[in-house]
Amino acid sequence: MTQLQQQFLLFKLAIVFLTRLALPIKQNIDDELLNKATGYFGFVGFLIASLCGAVLFISSLVLPLSIAVLISMAFGLMLTGAFHEDGLADTADGFGGGWSATQKLTIMKDSRLGTYGASALCLTLLMKFESLFLLAQYDVCYVFISIMFAHVSSRVLAISIIPSLDYVQLENETKTKPVAKSLSNSSIFPLVLSIVIALLVTIQFVNVTLLQVAGLLVVIGLIRLLFIKFTKKQIGGYTGDVLGAAQQIFELVIYFFMLSLIGDY
Repeated sequence: MTQLQQQFLLFKLAIVFLTRLALPIKQNIDDELLNKATGYFGFVGFLIASLCGAVLFISSLVLPLSIAVLISMAFGLMLTGAFHEDGLADTADGFGGGWSATQKLTIMKDSRLGTYGASALCLTLLMKFESLFLLAQYDVCYVFISIMFAHVSSRVLAISIIPSLDYVQLENETKTKPVAKSLSNSSIFPLVLSIVIALLVTIQFVNVTLLQVAGLLVVIGLIRLLFIKFTKKQIGGYTGDVLGAAQQIFELVIYFFMLSLIGDY
């Protein structure tokens, strides 16, 4: 297998991992391949954002803008299988309902949805809808850029947490959601490249100053640091659910940042 074929395989694996798109993968998948595939999570964000943005734009041509936003969100949930949203709900239930780390991890593996998870999920979806609706009211192209920036950077930032925490699971647990358990050196370049491209595209099409970008980086850095410390205190490390929760949080942060740029809403 050539280097180009290897990278294409990793990209396909990343798509299959983060979406419900069924792509043929003939090779046997092991932990090493999964860890390397995380490097393309940001580029999968481009794919998801493009499809969700296209659905929003087409829907807005024939339907009220609020309905178009809801259809785009529903499409995104179906496309990803609510993968990250499920992680957010499980994390909220575990962190909110358990006392010890073992209890929290046990609750997080429970398929039932609790009060904390339902509350976190409802509030997050409502904030997403309101943010996207306000951004779309300002300009449909602007909301497309916002979706692209949010989907790419949030996935990269979630993956960036892996080197800072240990992977944790219940003792003797065998049935777990597939999750990267380390970040390979080869994954760093495509991750950085994807978020740099997303940032450059945003700067190119959106009126944003270097000071505002610097402010965003500071805020993201602080949130990332606090999230890592909080998660470590709760369960001693990270799980796939925790990474999903991180993605949802960073996605909202980007939407809020894009809202702050238009000022009057």
